Amino acid sequence: MNKSQKGYVQVYTGDGKGKTTAAIGLAIRAAGAGLNVYIAQFVKMGEYSEIKALKRFAEKITLEQYGFGCFVNRRPSKKDMQIARKGLKMVKNVIASGQFDVVILEEANIAVKYGIITVHELSDIIITKPANIELVITGRYASPRIIELADLVTEMKVIKHYYQKGVKARVGIEK
Repeated sequence: MNKSQKGYVQVYTGDGKGKTTAAIGLAIRAAGAGLNVYIAQFVKMGEYSEIKALKRFAEKITLEQYGFGCFVNRRPSKKDMQIARKGLKMVKNVIASGQFDVVILEEANIAVKYGIITVHELSDIIITKPANIELVITGRYASPRIIELADLVTEMKVIKHYYQKGVKARVGIEK
């Protein structure tokens, strides 16, 4: 990003589909414009289709996972906490390095909701980020404090979803 261009804070939240997709679309757009993108995926682990696709942009997009998979139906384990702490430290180093124009914190709102990152820690990243870095935070349950600090907030809302009729996640569409 042009070092004189202002970077904003974007939040994609809500119970609807499309938060990760929006963030990845932004990452691809940024890479197409020659910007360097860092994506930290909290909570998630695995070879999702979007990860396979993003490998094609490895020259401009770096993606690292700091999770062991979904724990929404259980409490986060000590291992969940440790890997998230590692991710948080890495994100701070990445931002401080000045190598990346766009930093995406995937599922960071979920990490806050389940106590593996504090709202204070996430707020601190927002407040202290350099002015030229675009910061994107995704995940359900965005805290009021994060919404207040953000420049752009989009809430994805379910109106109708075929999951409600028992349709499972499909490769290439939902996973």
